[in-house]
Amino acid sequence: MYHNKKITVFSHLLVWFVLFSMPYVLSYGQDQEIMRVFAHFWIPLFFYAIVFYLNYSILIDRYLFSNNTLLFVGINVALISFFLLLREQLESNYFQELARKVPTENEGSGPPFKMFIYIQMLSYMAPLLFAIAIKTTQRWVKTEAESKEAANFKLQSELQHLHYQLQPHFFFNSLNNIYSLVDISPDQAKTSIHSLSKLMRYMLYETNMEKVTLSKEIEFMKKYIDLMKLRVSDKTSVKYSFPSENTGIQIAPLLFISLIENAFKHGVSASKESLIDIAMRCEGQTVLFTIANDNFPKKIADKSGSGIGLQNLEKRLKLLYPNQYTFTNKVLDNRFLVNLTIETG
Repeated sequence: MYHNKKITVFSHLLVWFVLFSMPYVLSYGQDQEIMRVFAHFWIPLFFYAIVFYLNYSILIDRYLFSNNTLLFVGINVALISFFLLLREQLESNYFQELARKVPTENEGSGPPFKMFIYIQMLSYMAPLLFAIAIKTTQRWVKTEAESKEAANFKLQSELQHLHYQLQPHFFFNSLNNIYSLVDISPDQAKTSIHSLSKLMRYMLYETNMEKVTLSKEIEFMKKYIDLMKLRVSDKTSVKYSFPSENTGIQIAPLLFISLIENAFKHGVSASKESLIDIAMRCEGQTVLFTIANDNFPKKIADKSGSGIGLQNLEKRLKLLYPNQYTFTNKVLDNRFLVNLTIETG
């Protein structure tokens, strides 16, 4: 902000320096009387500067932007009229010698008095309109910046809310899975709790950033899949394929975990054979993620499939990757198919 103020002050000084130097620049190589320059150029420029800065600093904000347009116009008409009379008085009382040097044959050939006053009034309109243009532009830029800041704050707040919503949802589902193992296989339950602690450590301490490396996210998903495989029977086959090399892709954390959760919640049966097939590949900066699983819809009384995860995912995708993703899901031949493509570049 301080740097911007310095640039603004320097710009104003430069503009007025150029304007006050114009008489010498335009009459380069000719004799120039300092008093004539003072009377006909510098005094009007000084008055223009007063009109400009008085409007720029006080009048526009206080009256024009406050819908007191008539008062704003009245003050400026009075101000310009005062400067016109003052200039006339200064030229009459202090610059009589310049008037005497005007050739007599030019007398009466100038514009009529009313036209002269009209031209003078128009000349004072230039700094006034320039001040209005600058203040209006500044106000528009400030409004746009505030609007973007408010939108960004709202976006961050909503994303944070969704992030915090996902953590207890994930934790709750994982605990339900471990609970089901306690009586059946206590050793597996202990292993699951240990694995869950590692997963929660990642969720709590490494996903607070806007983006993480895709390789970290893949490692997290592999650990979660291995945890889920502990609770499924031998009738369930789980296959997964992820990029093995470091792609260098940065991505928003925890985007895919809801889809994997959903596959284990709705794609596994205790009595029937089932297959979960998870695959991810990268094409440049584009991530393509697919899941195919058997479709075993939960009963209405079963609250383990509340649907929060998928709703959360779609909201986050809209906020984080607008116009940069495609997300489709459908049931085909009793298989639930999910495709998610994200352009990260």
